[in-house]
Amino acid sequence: MIDYKKHKWFFTKSGKLVVGGKSAQQNDTLLNEMKKMRKEMFVMHTKSPGSPFCVIIAPLITVGKNDIDECAVFTGCFSKAWKEGKKSSVVHMFKLSQLSKTTNMKSGSWNVNGGVKDIMVNLELSITKQNGVVRAVPKETVDVKEVIATVSPGKIDKNKAVISTKIDAIKKLNREQLLSALPAGGVKFR
Repeated sequence: MIDYKKHKWFFTKSGKLVVGGKSAQQNDTLLNEMKKMRKEMFVMHTKSPGSPFCVIIAPLITVGKNDIDECAVFTGCFSKAWKEGKKSSVVHMFKLSQLSKTTNMKSGSWNVNGGVKDIMVNLELSITKQNGVVRAVPKETVDVKEVIATVSPGKIDKNKAVISTKIDAIKKLNREQLLSALPAGGVKFR
């Protein structure tokens, strides 16, 4: 089984593990590891370049619409669209078996053979804890009482925003875990 804590990750509301690459190289490693398992899974990537490949690590038959929606939001939020301050993004969903890679393709690039499903997502995450670790997850993933704060794309770099926030609950969090959980780029806490 994959060491998910080395990647971008979260558990959906129904308990499905979603794992995504932190870099082009990690995307390749993740997808190669998933393909070696020889099990069909849903995979997502933004329509535009510059996002992790995110995999719902569960048999297709067990994955519900909410799991798909949550994974799509997570994929969109950790994409270039967040860094560019966009409010939404289009995410492609396909199956692991649709992916192929040739030796001449650059790191992090994969061919998707066949049709994809487009999912439009709003870029907003909730700060919470999962398995005792600070995570930034889709708001649908957690109950309101488990939300520490909400974060969306903003103009203040995440390093500065974490230090300068006026939200006491955020100040009490492990700073290293919080920074690791947040998308790259500017953030706005609420």
